[in-house]
Amino acid sequence: MVSSSQQFERIRKRKQSTSGKRNKRERRALGTPKFPIHIEGYDTKAADAKKA
Repeated sequence: MVSSSQQFERIRKRKQSTSGKRNKRERRALGTPKFPIHIEGYDTKAADAKKA
């Protein structure tokens, strides 16, 4: 039989991971917002420039 504290630690961990699961999933799905990568005045000859 496991100790009381060990049992409650597992229960707390399980509850923490499951609580807000839907919210966490929706936030992950949103991802990062769209923003311009190459702003005005960007050097097209830079090493990380897109190929034409």
